[in-house]
Amino acid sequence: MNKKILASMLLLFFTLFTTNSFASANAAPAEEVKHEYHEKSLGQLLESFYKTTGIYAFTNPSDDVMTSEAHAEDARVMTTFEQTWGRLIMIAICLFLFYLAIAKGFEPLLLMPIAFGGILANIPLAGIGGETGMLGIIYNMGIANGFFPLLIFMGVGAMTDFTPLLANPKAAILGGAAQFGIFGSLVGAVVLGFDLQSASAISIIGGADGPTSIFIANRLAPELLGAIAVAAYSYMALVPVIQPPIMKALTSEAERKIKMPKLRKVHKLENLTLPIVILLLAILFLPESTPLIGAFCLGNFFKQSGVVERLSDTMQNSLINIVTIFLGLGVGSKLAADKFLVLETLGIMVIGLIAFAAGTAAGVIMAKIMNKFSSDENKINPLIGAAGVSAVPMAARVVSKVGQEYDKSNVLLMHAMGPNVAGVIGSAVAAGVLLSIF
Repeated sequence: MNKKILASMLLLFFTLFTTNSFASANAAPAEEVKHEYHEKSLGQLLESFYKTTGIYAFTNPSDDVMTSEAHAEDARVMTTFEQTWGRLIMIAICLFLFYLAIAKGFEPLLLMPIAFGGILANIPLAGIGGETGMLGIIYNMGIANGFFPLLIFMGVGAMTDFTPLLANPKAAILGGAAQFGIFGSLVGAVVLGFDLQSASAISIIGGADGPTSIFIANRLAPELLGAIAVAAYSYMALVPVIQPPIMKALTSEAERKIKMPKLRKVHKLENLTLPIVILLLAILFLPESTPLIGAFCLGNFFKQSGVVERLSDTMQNSLINIVTIFLGLGVGSKLAADKFLVLETLGIMVIGLIAFAAGTAAGVIMAKIMNKFSSDENKINPLIGAAGVSAVPMAARVVSKVGQEYDKSNVLLMHAMGPNVAGVIGSAVAAGVLLSIF
């Protein structure tokens, strides 16, 4: 029996070997493609090199240059303006953003990667923003699918302290009032001709919440995602430029000097319970918003528990830093001339600016209204109403800085953190409302 099996295996092996040998012997030889080299003179070599330089690409636009897209099928032919002056204008804008970040200190963590991504996106010939380019890969990896915003929210949650909001629950009203910019700009975008879904995605810029803007644009208006992301993060980074004039215009010097009473001490159990309560309310009433609120509450609950320090520390530092780099570069890829210097994007930038200014103003005005019903010892400094937008903690820092311009002993940072945290939750809730309606 064993001999028969052995003989069968040898026969099978011989058959396979001869078959393969026969096939190999009869296979058509692979055609070798030889590139014939033509000798060139030194002048021709220099000319070939010159045609591969950026100088040549900037000064000699071609009719067959395509835009770099994260999805190759979306590419189109670039116009002459986009290939030449458009790219130079965008590079100049990115250099100005560097100036704001480095010389003025305006949110360098956001502006630096966005501006650098913008310069990379405007380099001719390299195709960095294409499907297989570095920026295109980053964009598809976490922005086009809305993954990065959730990671950012997780990190923001781990960095957020609910203590100021719990100590002064009235601050939630200011956070809610600042969301007026979202719904006000929704009406404005519809009037300008955008459909309701697109207008909803654009209007969320009014909350100065980049992650939420990207998240909702992915769901409601994916075609506007790039423009909305650029607008939202531009205004987040420019909070120190945009907000102070509005705050000063709506308040008197006496109001800016109002000192608020010291916040009460908050028990740890209150801090531990709040993220769970917020999550349960979101699950019950606005499930559409739970990806954002869930990620935010996860990060905050880990922080407040005090038993997973390593995980909380990773969310607050390593994770959010890495994601911020990728998110900034991905958003910067949309600063390419062919995407930014178009009427649609510029229109979204204008609507976003109006929405953000309206949100800031609404928070300040609401604080002034609340003061009408408050006793002298419980007056609210109206400046903290500007922190109701959800650019956390940038808006709160701006409020504190403006307040100390008029009274150096008046520290408003912790008071401003209350509406600032409420603004983060408020914009996520507003996004949930818009998603559930449209």
